[in-house]
Amino acid sequence: MIRRKTLLSLCLAALALAGAPGVQAQGKAVIKLGWATSDGPQDPSAIGARAFKAAVESATGGSVEVQLYPNRQLGDEKPMMEGLRFGTVDAAIITNAVVAQVERGFELNDLPFLYANEMQARKVLDGKVGAELSKKLEAKGITVLGFMEAGFRNMINNKKPVRTPQDVAGVKYRVMQNPVFIDMFNSLGGSAVPMAWGETFTAVQQGTIDGLELPLAFIDSLKVYEVTKYLSQTNHTYTALELLASNRALAKLTPEQRKAVVEAGKQATAQQRKASLENAQQMIAVLKGKGMQVNDVEDPAAFRKAVAPVYDKFRPVIGADLLNAALEQVK
Repeated sequence: MIRRKTLLSLCLAALALAGAPGVQAQGKAVIKLGWATSDGPQDPSAIGARAFKAAVESATGGSVEVQLYPNRQLGDEKPMMEGLRFGTVDAAIITNAVVAQVERGFELNDLPFLYANEMQARKVLDGKVGAELSKKLEAKGITVLGFMEAGFRNMINNKKPVRTPQDVAGVKYRVMQNPVFIDMFNSLGGSAVPMAWGETFTAVQQGTIDGLELPLAFIDSLKVYEVTKYLSQTNHTYTALELLASNRALAKLTPEQRKAVVEAGKQATAQQRKASLENAQQMIAVLKGKGMQVNDVEDPAAFRKAVAPVYDKFRPVIGADLLNAALEQVK
C-alpha cells in the first residue's frame, strides 16, 4: 500500500512538472508563449510568435522548444502580465497599453499622435528610450526581448465616420484599461469605456458600446468588420507589441540558451515588423472588400491640438526626461 501511494505521488509530481513553465521535457527546455489574439496568417502577434519560435529553435539547435498558445489560452493580457512577473507564464506578446499597467513609463508609446510613422517609433524604441523602458520592466521581473508592432490604431464605430475631432463626441468607444487611452477619447469628447478584449466583440454586437479602436490587421484577424460599419483612418496611436519573457523562466535556461533566446528575439522582431508593415499597407483594400466604409480625417493637426492636455497630464508619470528624449527624436 505504501509503495502504491509513493508511486502515485511520484506520478502526480511528474505530471505537475510537465505542465509547469520553463521545465525540461524530454531533454528540451520548453518556453510557452501566449498572446490574446488569433493565430491567423496576418495577425501581427501570431506573425511575431511564429518568427520567435523558428528563431529560438534554430539558434539553440532544438534544445529549446517554443510552444505557441494564441487566443488567450494562457489568459487575457492582464493575467498574462501578472504571470510573467511571478513566473507562471514563460513568455508572451502583449499590447503596450497593458504593459504600461505594470510599468507606467510605457505609457509614452500610447501618447496620441506621438509618432508620425513606423520608422520614427522604431528609432525611439531601438535606442536609449527603449533601453530605459526595458530596464524599468526588468526590475519588475520581466525581460523585453523585442518591440514588435501592429501598426497604427484607427477608430471604428457604428454611428458615423470620424472626420473631425467633433465627430468623436457622444460616441461610446471601447478602450484598453489604460489611462492614456481613456483621457485621449474623453479629451476628444467621446465616452471612453475601459474593457478587456474578451468582452469587447459581444459588447459591440449587442450595442452596449458604439465602437472601438484597433490597428488595421486586428480589425481583420479578429473579424471586427462583422460588427462595425465605419473605419476612420485616424492613425492616433502607434501600437507597440512587446515580446516579453519572465526573468524566472529565463533563469532556468543555460547561459548559452539565454543568449540565443535574446538574439532570437531581435531577429524575430525585425521579421515581424517587416511582415506587419507589408500587411497593413494592403489591409484597407481588404476591409473595404469586406463591407467597411473607409474615410480619412480632414485635419490631423486639429486632433493633435485637441489631445495636447494628455501630454501635460502624463509627463510626470512617464518621466519628463524620457518624454523629452522621445520628442527630440521625433522632431
